[in-house]
Amino acid sequence: MTLPTRHIAVEGPIGVGKSALAQRLADALGARVVLADQGNPFLDGFYADPRRYALQAQLSFLLGRYQQRDELRQEGLFQRGVVTDYVFARDRLFARLNLSRDELALYDKVYALLDEAMPRPDLVVYLQARTEVLVERLRKSPEGRRVPREYVARVNEAYAEFFFHYYVDSPLLVVNTSEIDFVARREDLDDLVAVIQRTRNGVHHYSPLGAA
Repeated sequence: MTLPTRHIAVEGPIGVGKSALAQRLADALGARVVLADQGNPFLDGFYADPRRYALQAQLSFLLGRYQQRDELRQEGLFQRGVVTDYVFARDRLFARLNLSRDELALYDKVYALLDEAMPRPDLVVYLQARTEVLVERLRKSPEGRRVPREYVARVNEAYAEFFFHYYVDSPLLVVNTSEIDFVARREDLDDLVAVIQRTRNGVHHYSPLGAA
């Protein structure tokens, strides 16, 4: 199989399966995978007291993504490109959800300085799913079960709005995953990989029906 793009970024709300797809996509295409660093020392505090720890958690995530920029630029001798489970702009989406007005103003100053140095993906794959589907998938892990449904719904709405107004910084493929399971079903994964390989320019939508 050949990789038509050098850097593919998989995005979507919590519970949609972006990390799982990024790993499987990299395996299928012979690419490197770079996953978002989840080692955030403020995350437990944020879940316990969001208002108190939101700014620390958001800045920690932002700096962690920035520190991965060199990994995105590395060229592997026997690898065809890189697949990530995030785009850098994702962090600001969460900042708008979680921070106060003054905190967001401070965050934006840091974000603006770092954003210019980040490499842009050659293709963004945005995974969609209904909120009830996301909640069901999150319940399969201990970490996911502690995320309130109301927060999942807010995040899902924020992603939908962000990509509805998506300015074409990179080509975009919107995939509705509510009816498929690319983790458990190889056929769903193979079909999705084929669509990703064909997508090169502009904005496209893919709404598979899944297994009968």
